[in-house]
Amino acid sequence: MTIRTTAQLIALFAFSNLFAQSEQSKALQAAQQEYNLMQEQLEQIRSKVEKAKLSVMQHDLAEWGYPALGPGDEVIVHPGHSLVWNDTYKVPKWTAHIIMPDIMEGNLARIDTFLPDPMIKTNTALITSYWYSGYDRGHMVPSADMRWSMDALKATYLYSNVAPQKPELNRGAWADLEDWMRRYVHYSGRRVYVVTAPILGKDMPLLNKPKAEADVSAPPYFFKAMVDIDGPVKKGIAFVMKNGLNDQGILSYAVSIDSVEALSGLDLFPALDDTLENRIEAMNNAQDWYGEGDRAMGEVAPLPAPLPGGRFNTVQAKYHIGNKATICGTVVSTRRTKKANALYLNFDRMYPNQDFYATVWDSNSPNFAYDPETYLQGRKVCVTGMISTYSDIARISINNEKEITFWEDVIRDEKRKEQE
Repeated sequence: MTIRTTAQLIALFAFSNLFAQSEQSKALQAAQQEYNLMQEQLEQIRSKVEKAKLSVMQHDLAEWGYPALGPGDEVIVHPGHSLVWNDTYKVPKWTAHIIMPDIMEGNLARIDTFLPDPMIKTNTALITSYWYSGYDRGHMVPSADMRWSMDALKATYLYSNVAPQKPELNRGAWADLEDWMRRYVHYSGRRVYVVTAPILGKDMPLLNKPKAEADVSAPPYFFKAMVDIDGPVKKGIAFVMKNGLNDQGILSYAVSIDSVEALSGLDLFPALDDTLENRIEAMNNAQDWYGEGDRAMGEVAPLPAPLPGGRFNTVQAKYHIGNKATICGTVVSTRRTKKANALYLNFDRMYPNQDFYATVWDSNSPNFAYDPETYLQGRKVCVTGMISTYSDIARISINNEKEITFWEDVIRDEKRKEQE
């Protein structure tokens, strides 16, 4: 019988352990290789699906979403949108795209690298025209609408998709409008067709910087027109905003598509059936775009501005920071926190997406004859106080029930004044 030494036993154990680890490592490597292969196959399938979606989008957009072409118009087709270029003013004549429900899954980051459009024969290398001009490079087709496709996203950063917009417009009401459109697609789960364009005017200022390679004209107005022809109720609406500050709340700038056609000279959705086109293009009520899905998600339309008596809606609140004002809207949710010892009343949109909220500190609870948490839920009210911000959201602190007025009382008092 062979007697093994301690050293031999240790060596044998180490060898056995090494052998076991080697087998485990091989199994891990095999599993990792299988995983990598499946990831590659999944990426190939994802790419095929994306290209198929873009192909369908291009087809449907050409069939339903193009404005009527004029003499000399050449449609430039990119992965996620199409356009006609106005070389005289160095801005798009119009752009057309579809907002897809895929936006909710898109997580691609902004690029912010603007490039000339290689598909346009004339000069679109306009960086020197915009640089230090006082104007933003305003996207006509928002990049955020295309964050589900890298090819479509890149195309939104071509100079053929931008026009000079004042920062007050581009970073304010214009961005809010684009977000409002995306929220509609998210809540409804349906596509919308969007045509965007500048409205040209006389004596437009030029971005003619000393070293600019081309003169770019700054339009006085812009519009977006959108139609939902996928839903059970076909509808359309347009928005016109001046190239500057628009502080009345985006729904205040809603107009009919017919009126935009009269302003711009474009025939926006000529492919629609005549009866359907006439009905859709006459619509101008943004309230019609808030359906049951929106209310289920805790969002209602802001009260249409201007409001009587110098009051403001919730979207307008952010323009009155640091001032005492009266803000009106619907209390869609209430939220009490023990940490802050306060009750939060969210107006028109639920936390954390609200544009405005009111705070009732627990120490002020004795100043109310009712429980604000339950009594105000779902009601249209106006609150008066100094507007401040927290995390960039406008808010008012309410000290007592005298600082709250019910909307039905406001309307009743306004009618009485008219009769006097």
